[in-house]
Amino acid sequence: MLTDFREYLSYEFLGNSMSAYLWFAGILLFGYIFKTLLSKLITSIIFRLVKRFSDEEGQANLKRLLIQPLEVVVFLVFLFLAVNVLQYPVDPGSEGTPFMKAFMLRTYQIFIIVAITWVITRFVDFIGLIFQNRASRTTSKMDDQLVPFFKDFMKVMIYIFAFLVVLASVFNVNVAGMIAGLGVGGLAIAFAAKESLENLLASFTIFLDHPFVVGDLVEVDGITGVIEKIGFRSTRIRTLEKTFVTVPNKSMIDKPLNNLTLRTFRRVHFDVNLTYDTTSQQIKAITTELQDYIDNHPHTNQDGRIRFQNLGASSKDVMVLYFVEALDWNEFINIKEEVAYKIVEVVERHGAEFAFPTQTLHLFQESKVTAPQPPKTVHFPSTDIQ
Repeated sequence: MLTDFREYLSYEFLGNSMSAYLWFAGILLFGYIFKTLLSKLITSIIFRLVKRFSDEEGQANLKRLLIQPLEVVVFLVFLFLAVNVLQYPVDPGSEGTPFMKAFMLRTYQIFIIVAITWVITRFVDFIGLIFQNRASRTTSKMDDQLVPFFKDFMKVMIYIFAFLVVLASVFNVNVAGMIAGLGVGGLAIAFAAKESLENLLASFTIFLDHPFVVGDLVEVDGITGVIEKIGFRSTRIRTLEKTFVTVPNKSMIDKPLNNLTLRTFRRVHFDVNLTYDTTSQQIKAITTELQDYIDNHPHTNQDGRIRFQNLGASSKDVMVLYFVEALDWNEFINIKEEVAYKIVEVVERHGAEFAFPTQTLHLFQESKVTAPQPPKTVHFPSTDIQ
């Protein structure tokens, strides 16, 4: 029985014994089973090195970011050990490493570089979380937008470096010579990527000039919303309709931009339309009382004006102009509602009425009586006339 088993293990298939295939399968199985455990162990070791820089939730965030890419790296390591157990056929007349083994080795190198790059970029995300939490505890908004910007910048540099490593180690490309020989080719690439380069330079202009920061309410190119993120190429805005708009950074600095957050007051301007039956004494009393109310309101300044301004087609128009110092949108509309209720109250208390567009039509009716009949006058809203 033991002899038969030994003969079975020594049986060769495609240049490898059955024992080699069993070692191959066993190593892969071991790596698949213990990859999660080993990944958690490596994560714990890494966290001990950065523990004093992190907060209470740091270990949970680090595990969430690193476990998955580390599992891939660990499994690839066991895959490398398993593949080296096997022997590969040599092409007749060829020297050196067998073609199949060389092909698999290059493919493996690409995968391991990609996996390690994935781990490094996830660790950069973790570092970004640490600095983002620290930035959220400061009053300045500048660091809130610098952290994601430099995090993305570091990740782009890591991707470029990984690409160059793949060219040099896998495809044996002379990277230094390639970079030195770009010359005219680099100029052509620069022209092809003209818009991307303009947006990249615009992002640096935004950081240096500070026309806005993350969290500001801005209006640019007909778009009004809150700045959520400033990236390499574009700025992301959450509009008042809660949609998500991406605007190229070049447009953010080339076109007129109104930073609504930096204004000191919000302006309110509209007309109150009174009927022509309103007397001058009533209008004077209404404007005087509303002017006193606006001047003494705790959330307005002294630049408000309530004036009898115009004789309209169907109304006497009183201009209402005031400035609210509340910059928060919800507080602003609450103050507007408060002032509107006050206007209605004052107008009604002085016996005046609000006007609406009307027209006067004179209807003439023929009569059998020779004496002329006075015209009949009918008043009704213009909206009812077709």
